[in-house]
Amino acid sequence: MQILDWHREAARQLWTRTRPALAAPFADPSRFALFEARVERHGPRLVACLHGLYGWCWDFYHHLERTLVVAAEAAAARPDDLAALDAASESGPAWFADHRVVGGVCYVDRFAGTLEGVRRQIPYLRDLGLSYLHLMPLFAGPDPENDGGYAVSDYRRIDPRLGSMEDLAALARDLRAEGIRLVLDFILNHTSDEHAWAEAAKAGDAEKQAFYWMFDDRRTPDRLQPHLRAIFPERGGDSFTFRPDVPGPHGGKWVWTTFYTFQWDLNYRNPAVLAAMAGEMLFLANQGVDVLRLDAVPFLWKEPGTNCENRPEAHTVIEALNAIAAIAAPALVFKSEAIVHPDEVVRFVSPEECRLSYNPLVMALSWEALATTRVVMLRDALARRNALPGGTAWINYLRCHDDIGWGFADEDATRLGIDPAAHRDFLNAFYTGRFPFSFAAGLPFQENPETGDCRVCGTLAALAGLDRARADADPLAMDLAVRRILMLNGVMMTLPGVPLIYLGDELAQANDLGYRDVPAHAADARWVHRPVFPRERVDAEDDGPESRVRDGMRALIALRQATAALGGADLAVIETGNPHVLAFRRGTPSDPRVIVANFSPLSQPVADGGLFAGLAADAARDGLGGALVARTGTLRLEPYGFLCLAPACLRGEGSPGVRSDGRPGRCRRRTRIARRQSRPPLRRPPVAAGSALARPGRRPVRTALRPARARSPAAARPAPFPRRRRGSPVRRGSR
Repeated sequence: MQILDWHREAARQLWTRTRPALAAPFADPSRFALFEARVERHGPRLVACLHGLYGWCWDFYHHLERTLVVAAEAAAARPDDLAALDAASESGPAWFADHRVVGGVCYVDRFAGTLEGVRRQIPYLRDLGLSYLHLMPLFAGPDPENDGGYAVSDYRRIDPRLGSMEDLAALARDLRAEGIRLVLDFILNHTSDEHAWAEAAKAGDAEKQAFYWMFDDRRTPDRLQPHLRAIFPERGGDSFTFRPDVPGPHGGKWVWTTFYTFQWDLNYRNPAVLAAMAGEMLFLANQGVDVLRLDAVPFLWKEPGTNCENRPEAHTVIEALNAIAAIAAPALVFKSEAIVHPDEVVRFVSPEECRLSYNPLVMALSWEALATTRVVMLRDALARRNALPGGTAWINYLRCHDDIGWGFADEDATRLGIDPAAHRDFLNAFYTGRFPFSFAAGLPFQENPETGDCRVCGTLAALAGLDRARADADPLAMDLAVRRILMLNGVMMTLPGVPLIYLGDELAQANDLGYRDVPAHAADARWVHRPVFPRERVDAEDDGPESRVRDGMRALIALRQATAALGGADLAVIETGNPHVLAFRRGTPSDPRVIVANFSPLSQPVADGGLFAGLAADAARDGLGGALVARTGTLRLEPYGFLCLAPACLRGEGSPGVRSDGRPGRCRRRTRIARRQSRPPLRRPPVAAGSALARPGRRPVRTALRPARARSPAAARPAPFPRRRRGSPVRRGSR
């Protein structure tokens, strides 16, 4: 019997045996029939995953049944409105492929104080254009140190300072009514040492001690430690913590703690752990959560003798949770958080695992290009590493709650003639302000003097130079910083995937150096870029840099939401012949867009042949300022200029249209212009085409619309002497 057939047969037998118990929670027979159909569809996949992980267990079928019971109880308890959302998600297109989806992320207390405060800010979120809201961890946890909420003491209880689980469910309903998806973190690698399971382990409960990795002495940890990476070097490089409050033969036990000492790693080799975490996951889904960000997924599975990252079994754990969600809550979507080698990041992204994933490579290389003013690495990554399986998408971002690490592949850098170690040292020095003439004002995080490893913290405005420019009261530096911010966001908004803004960055919020005065935050530099939301700037009426950023960001969001060509996953990099300028094509042949971005503080020329070839047109209109750009041979971009070009006629608005065969149409005037341009030479030099975002108060720069006719050789030849009227005297020295 083939393995797949065995899994189907095992699922069928399991269903036959457990059907009465699974039907018990359902009051509505039609809901149970729907559940039964989903088990038939996804059950074999679930059996395959669990058998691959736990087939060696003598009580494997018991755990399999227990997992199905958890799914049945959650499906029966699912509210009617969410059940309707499930049905729609199974038949309709993926919502995250829509070009109108734009996301925001924030801490509840920093953005609005409480969950009720977030509800009151829904009008602002809609006005900004958001349809995806990620609330950073808000569960009950240790106080004061909780790793920014990533040490969870109870997945079913909200931090009382923020509200209650009822408040969360009410917020989810209100957001859904406004077309906004709710995203929460699901921290599944570890719990806090105050979780009920950990408390039971401390009390000597052997079953709950088996939920974690615990060792009676140092012999096993000492064999494991040499293979493990130090995530937080300030801890001293040890991934194990001795806990005298856990009963053991030597006065305590050693607990595996990959991150902080108060975060105990869960043992997914124990099938009871996966079933228990599936229950917590489905509970959150039933509160109205649309997306769960799966935290630290590379670390889920521990394998002695390896670095315990990116193990194949970690993928199987996620696929099992995906199958459980498909059975009990099909509308739930997973988002992967894997800040590892680019090859490993992509392996977590598939319809069977995480349909969404952060795009850490493009994020890091966007900052790399800004520091070096060269787009070589970014262009290479977009051309070679940006493709994803169908039915999935990137979450594109410029920064988040966490630090920035330079996660490009060493082999890519070496192939491009770059020393990866030296380049990372340069980037760390540049963005922490240690490099001469750096504009950035970031802070180092978890700097390791022995290895040179370091990450960078800072708000978008601080890293782009606005904090330093404001401190120096330098108008030119402020202008360049605003241009950097808007150019970076322009690229992010036009890439395939969902753009994600850290709320406050759209208002150019500054670093919060006051974190050093808070004892619980002082040792963690990441709090510098988690400031309180600058609400006073939302409606400020001035022409300062903050208002320019605010207005420019709104224009970029409006551009994305008005441009259907920016949906989907297509992207084709365009060679510009200029290492400072990035260009790529989005859309379809019948509705193309060409994106052009200058990563240099100087004006840059670009041969426009490739740009207009991508549009199949001889003229284009910038989607931001509306400037009309004619094909003249060279396009000149302003410092940090950004353009989103669409095909256009030289008279009138919009696109020249589409022929019946699907190819772009051509208007007669464009055809005449093309013929004229084929007759060299042109009398006028190319005229600059600037970015409307660079100087919001000015009218867009327009190029010459009508190239001059070529003169005949005789007419073009200059006369050897200027003509003079008959009888006029010739002055001495004149010719």
